[in-house]
Amino acid sequence: QCLISSSKWLRRYGLKRNKLSLSQILSQIGFQHRKDYVTTLGKPVASQYADDLFPQDERAQDSSVYHLTAKKEPILHFVDCLMGAIELYEQRLEWLTSESRQIFGVIQEQYIVIVLDFGTAAPAEFRLCRDALTMVLVEQVIQIARFNLIWAAQDLTKWQEKAAAVCDQTVQSAVRWLWKLDHMTAVSHTKAAEALLEAMGDEAVSS
Repeated sequence: QCLISSSKWLRRYGLKRNKLSLSQILSQIGFQHRKDYVTTLGKPVASQYADDLFPQDERAQDSSVYHLTAKKEPILHFVDCLMGAIELYEQRLEWLTSESRQIFGVIQEQYIVIVLDFGTAAPAEFRLCRDALTMVLVEQVIQIARFNLIWAAQDLTKWQEKAAAVCDQTVQSAVRWLWKLDHMTAVSHTKAAEALLEAMGDEAVSS
């Protein structure tokens, strides 16, 4: 699964890209019922030769009518293609709503700094936060280019001075650093803002 937005994913794997939208399918298994403007009559006139000759399908979106001429085999082919598309959509939805993506969404940027502001979290909540952060590091951050962590505590604490290149070693180092942090209540509401300013001060960071 790609760390891309759903709109980009649909442009790559959606029905239209794979010529499986309703209008695309209908144009491949039949032809559209046409209306031409007849000058002498002064109005559009629909052709009548195909009436009652082929099964018809009317699209609710624009009221266009298609005459269906395909035999059973090509229709069954599109059924198989659409069933495959449904399965792909279900996999994407399941992936989007599982593990770290439930909390953080899908990280799309290549250079990030994560600011840790635990506020007044109780010890149990603090441990849950560390679990969630560990999950996003090993599942998503491992797929980007550079990252850093800043803890908005009484004294701002950085994992690295500058965003580090992502590899197995740096991600594991960040996880170990995270789990060495001691729980403490934030003493100032300004520390989170200071940490954000510090994060954006890293020239390598785009978001």
